[in-house]
Amino acid sequence: MNRYLTVLSGVALAAAMSANAAETMFVGGSGGATEKLFKETIIPAFEAKTGAKVVYVAGNSTDILAKLQAQKGNQEMSVALIDDGPMYQAIGQGLCAPVEDAGPIKELYPNSRMIGDRSVGIGYIATGLAYNKDIFAKNGWKAPTSWNDLYDPKYKQKVVIPPITNGYGLLTLLMMAKLHGGGETNIDPGFEVMTKKVAPNVLAWEPSPGKMAQMMQTGEAALVVWGDGRVQSVIDQGAPVEFVYPKEGAVVIMVAGCVVEGAPQSKLGQQFLQHIVSAQSQAKIASNVGWGPVNKNTKLSPEVAKRVAFGPEKVGALVSPNYEVINAKRAEWTNRWVRAVER
Repeated sequence: MNRYLTVLSGVALAAAMSANAAETMFVGGSGGATEKLFKETIIPAFEAKTGAKVVYVAGNSTDILAKLQAQKGNQEMSVALIDDGPMYQAIGQGLCAPVEDAGPIKELYPNSRMIGDRSVGIGYIATGLAYNKDIFAKNGWKAPTSWNDLYDPKYKQKVVIPPITNGYGLLTLLMMAKLHGGGETNIDPGFEVMTKKVAPNVLAWEPSPGKMAQMMQTGEAALVVWGDGRVQSVIDQGAPVEFVYPKEGAVVIMVAGCVVEGAPQSKLGQQFLQHIVSAQSQAKIASNVGWGPVNKNTKLSPEVAKRVAFGPEKVGALVSPNYEVINAKRAEWTNRWVRAVER
């Protein structure tokens, strides 16, 4: 009898362990402040609500995409949180499941619903201009207002732009094309302007966020192309810097989320995606990592609201790149950029 109970207890324990293991979900997302926020705030609230266990796997967008590609058909991750460019690649490769149109998903701005409804934005990052106010005041310069200010001769060797591989350089190229008769399907005008007009003003094509922040603080970089969240972190350190939404529009980089196709925890994954885009989670994300809320019902304090892309007017003015075209041309453009722009 004891032996029977022991065996039965062992079976019950194994079943319990199996059930617990089945409720453990892996989520891939970026590190740093984002990882800290998710581990300390976003995930605990979800775990308390569902009883599930969420393991956050930190990595950059390309690393997470590579993991999804390598594990296709035998996925370990249930949710991927990556930048919109790589996310479109993931969608195109069949790595994302359809998003359930339920709960807070119904409260999103239209431009956060990605083509094909297999991913949604979880935060807006506005790409625009930033300038050192002390340097501008010293030279008697007015604040920049346009993307075309990047090639104003008075800023010669005072402009810093990340390279095309960083993303911000790519979006600068795209805006130069759009403002001079081209666009994603006709990038030649962009290369013409970047090569002949913008490049002579550029002191450095700087990929390092830390170095970029330092150059802005010292005034070595008077005018830069960067994201609003990055700029705000420099402002928070006391630097005399200000972000500008160009009159032609700031380009949006969306951090996007998808439930992985074939995910081991697909139902939980859908619930977690809804949890991330809820008005409550979006307010925490905006306050802590500086992403503009994608949920129309999000409430922010005036202090936070002025720092991010918030509200119908700002969100409606964001320029959304066509990554279906961009991703097909990215390698070609990168090679051309290295030969012509950064030579």
